[in-house]
Amino acid sequence: MTAVLESAARSFVEHPSHGTGWHRVCAVEDLEPAWGEAALIAGRQVALFRTVSGEVYAVTQEDPATGAYVMARGITGSRGSRPTLASPLHKEVYDLGTGECLGTPELRLQTFGTRIVGGYIEVEL
Repeated sequence: MTAVLESAARSFVEHPSHGTGWHRVCAVEDLEPAWGEAALIAGRQVALFRTVSGEVYAVTQEDPATGAYVMARGITGSRGSRPTLASPLHKEVYDLGTGECLGTPELRLQTFGTRIVGGYIEVEL
């Protein structure tokens, strides 16, 4: 199942910004806790996650091991206090905050800064 984030499309049209910097993506409540969503931000595919505790993370949609754009369909979890994301393909586990691969050190998932402004998630590219 794929959710369509209607507010993301409207906010991008209303507030176009291109390239680097902060980009408004969607309302916080548009993201289901522990469920990923893919977003196209300034031409870059990004996977967004909101944890059960309300933290928001953004990582590249591209799986570092395979090059497939699938990370939004990964499995969220934790290792101790570290929020994690397991690739849906080969199940490599990444730290959502740092992008570190916990099983294969040579792999790294690109991460992006996030913030919440006025109830909306913004991602820094």
